[in-house]
Amino acid sequence: MISPALLEIARCPRSGQRLALAGEATLAQVNGAWREGALRLPAAVPQLDPASMIDAVLVTEDGSGGYAVQGGIPILLPDHWIALPVEAAKR
Repeated sequence: MISPALLEIARCPRSGQRLALAGEATLAQVNGAWREGALRLPAAVPQLDPASMIDAVLVTEDGSGGYAVQGGIPILLPDHWIALPVEAAKR
């Protein structure tokens, strides 16, 4: 889904850290929060499609958070940061 070449150059727009694909457990946790409507983003106008599941999550090197991928497109916008673990993003 995400090309290795893109992963080589992908960086967090907030911290500049490298990004990597999250594991299945993290993806399941994020999608669970997404389905429940519990995933909160700091974005005033979310770019995520509420009718679609999240395909993947690109996580920062320190594991503190990441960005959703929907329809094969990484949403690398600073205001679309997902704090991890997901419980920290629930409000």
